[in-house]
Amino acid sequence: MLVVHVHVHVKPEFVETFMAAAVENARNSVQEPGIARFDVIQHNDDPTRFVLVEVYRTVEDTVRHKETAHYATWRDTVAEMMAEPRQAVKFTNIFPADEGW
Repeated sequence: MLVVHVHVHVKPEFVETFMAAAVENARNSVQEPGIARFDVIQHNDDPTRFVLVEVYRTVEDTVRHKETAHYATWRDTVAEMMAEPRQAVKFTNIFPADEGW
């Protein structure tokens, strides 16, 4: 499993719009067979900061995800909402193993 944390800092005036776009992307993403989990989380102390927690079954699934129409829509919709470029940090899942995800 590959776990990706995408750190996003949104301009304050776009927080609600960003959340709506991110949730719509997440709803579609979890329908992809290669995605085990896709969370949208918001920082408690700074509501302009988010982390997208994406759990992929394989590295190839990350490529397929970026080829979907819903990802392209999200990417293009939120581009101007960013206070700074988003950053992705990639992890390899150690435990639990892929059991029932």
